[in-house]
Amino acid sequence: MDDDRTLFAAWCAGDRTAGTTLFDRHYEAVARFFHNKVEGPASADLIQNTFLACVEARDRFRGESGFRTFLFAVARNLLHKHYRARHGPSGRIDFGEVSACDLSPTASEVIRARQEQQLLLEALRRVPLECQEVLELLYWEKLPVAEIAEIVGSPVGTVKTRLHRGRRLLEEKMRALAETPDVLESTLASFERWADELRTRIGQR
Repeated sequence: MDDDRTLFAAWCAGDRTAGTTLFDRHYEAVARFFHNKVEGPASADLIQNTFLACVEARDRFRGESGFRTFLFAVARNLLHKHYRARHGPSGRIDFGEVSACDLSPTASEVIRARQEQQLLLEALRRVPLECQEVLELLYWEKLPVAEIAEIVGSPVGTVKTRLHRGRRLLEEKMRALAETPDVLESTLASFERWADELRTRIGQR
């Protein structure tokens, strides 16, 4: 099986089969990235545009990092452009303060989700977007902090700070949103389990 770099080089040279293979290989991860941030047809458009934008930005992929890192960085850039285009004449948004819920009030649906999963999704949408991004890249994509830092274009120390802040705010949001103490306790006690199950469920969608 060809590695990502070989496939990407072939795709940029006009090999559509290589492009299809890359798309199939990384579609679920990109879909998860947009799932809990953008609703409806816009999410599907952003997924498609992410792969196309990779080809357009191929000169910026120099091979120092992996294709997956490059792909997520492109996806994040498109997400921020999407929000800026929709909100405010100046397009200025502080992603360290506003949440996906502020920017896109309608949540994506997870069919037959457990209460714990619904609570986790809703809470994630209510923490600042910068925190949501790094939390999901860590818990859903299992990326190391150094790779997350490359994706978001920030030092490792900054990413660690965002993760710490994100975990704290996420727990605060879950406490505020939980319908019952039992659901809250179950979610907090088995956080990584619910995150893993959400990862699988969203990927299947």
